[in-house]
Amino acid sequence: MASSDGRLFDSGPGLQAVPTRSAVRNACPQQERAGRLGRLGKGAPEDGPARKRRRVPAFVWALPPVAALALVFLYPLALVVQQSVQPDTGGTSLKPYSDVFASEAFREALGTTVWLAVGATLGCLVLGFALALIIAFVPFPGGKAVARFIDVFLSFPSFLITLALLFIYGTKGMANGMWTDATGAAEGPFQFLTTPWGVLLAEITYFTPFVMRPLLAAFSQIDTAQLEVASSLGAKPGRIIRRVILPEALPALAAGGSLVLVMCLNEFGIVLFTGAKGVTTLPMLVYSKAILESDYPAACVVAVVNIAISVGLYSLYRVVSRRVGA
Repeated sequence: MASSDGRLFDSGPGLQAVPTRSAVRNACPQQERAGRLGRLGKGAPEDGPARKRRRVPAFVWALPPVAALALVFLYPLALVVQQSVQPDTGGTSLKPYSDVFASEAFREALGTTVWLAVGATLGCLVLGFALALIIAFVPFPGGKAVARFIDVFLSFPSFLITLALLFIYGTKGMANGMWTDATGAAEGPFQFLTTPWGVLLAEITYFTPFVMRPLLAAFSQIDTAQLEVASSLGAKPGRIIRRVILPEALPALAAGGSLVLVMCLNEFGIVLFTGAKGVTTLPMLVYSKAILESDYPAACVVAVVNIAISVGLYSLYRVVSRRVGA
């Protein structure tokens, strides 16, 4: 039974009235508020401002890494840009850019760089997708060991792969040696390694694992039940790849392909170690202008162009990856 003052009384004999919690709170509002402040923390009004004064602004923590980045990367890059607008005659001018852009050597190097990078990227995408499919979905002895070897392969320097190809297909390599021993000819038939096709083969060989690694990670997330259901419904392997596996692999293909494209544009060691004298890419042109000709303004101009292309492609990669969900 409730009375008008908010207390609940038990009508049972021998029991006194028991006040409710709301009645106690209404009866002692000041004591309740005081207890609540005490529980929140004694001395909070005094410690609050001191705590705010001791707080370090967030931008202070960002200053050391930004300063290190500026010293290690941005400052040398600024020197390259500065040198590119300072011709040997003195002063500041865009004449080095006009001279480089008007030269036939630069146009040929730019075209060679682009077609080699695009061709190597397409080759890596096709070969990497096929090899990743076999490793992920075709059981065979040593499949896990091959997948682990891919991780190790990523740490190899590019010139090491080129040297291996030279030992096999070089002018004095194993293949030509076997041919000359068998036929008595003066030289073997395998002379392609010093041509653009040899550079393309070396780049595809070296950069394919960079596509396979994200693909294997994407394939590991595919539910095998989907593949079993599609197979039980009569779908052929080609249709399963197109309708089930390929949509899941598109983000990984975009990520791996963009990475390979940027790396191929800046590749120097493979072109140098193949000995392809007729193949001049933008990095090789920088080396030639700076080391062989001592034309540092022209070398810096080519380097700035190469950096601009790389940054532009990376920005495009970020836009594409956001749209496809990579």
